[in-house]
Amino acid sequence: MTIRDDHALAADLATEAGERLLRVRERTGFDDPAALRAEGDRAAHVLLMESLSRLRPSDCVLSEEATREERLDPRRLAAERVWIVDPLDGTREFSEPERSDWAVHVALWERGKLTAGAVALPAQGRTLTTADPPKPPAHVKGRFRIAVSRTRPPEFVQKLAYLVGADLVPIGSAGAKISAVLTGEVEAYVHAGGQYEWDSAAPVAVALAAGVHASRIDGSELIYNQADPSLPDILVSLPELAASLLAGIRDLHR
Repeated sequence: MTIRDDHALAADLATEAGERLLRVRERTGFDDPAALRAEGDRAAHVLLMESLSRLRPSDCVLSEEATREERLDPRRLAAERVWIVDPLDGTREFSEPERSDWAVHVALWERGKLTAGAVALPAQGRTLTTADPPKPPAHVKGRFRIAVSRTRPPEFVQKLAYLVGADLVPIGSAGAKISAVLTGEVEAYVHAGGQYEWDSAAPVAVALAAGVHASRIDGSELIYNQADPSLPDILVSLPELAASLLAGIRDLHR
């Protein structure tokens, strides 16, 4: 299989899982949000795991919905190819009528690097993929927008926005926030409230393919397929804003 095949597979699987989630939403309804979230997580996880087992049987998989034992499987750390997936990123938004800021993440990690990925935004009818990465618009000088959590925006990001002259835009899932940078709805996403590898691997793969800056908030590289999948902070921005954002973060943490 070629690398191009991996790009296409990531896009196909993310899109297919997203379509299944839309059917779950329609069939289950919104009267019991907890039941809807549980069924969505289960349905998308099963589809992705069964598909990858069939289509890439020699690869390992790290999924948000995996058991603790599956996550600790030592074969994953020794593997050359690992799929990192989040079957339903933004379960809260998925269970709320009319919200479209939730996603499906499918990424491929190979020998230390993210090499393919796709983020499906099913309720928006689109999938962003490394096969055909979007071209973010250039930033026009002046105030810009930073995507933050709808429910728990970090206090330091509010201070950062004031420092660098930005406005905060609440958006749901991490995948939807990073996608918003790629589609021009915002210019940056800053988060330091705790995440895991599956929260960012696929959207970061697409962001890097699109030429967008993606790093830890100290400017260091985002590293995936670690024994501890915690990856607590992230900065994704248009490249021309990265230096000022990193400088602002450093100033706030002195």
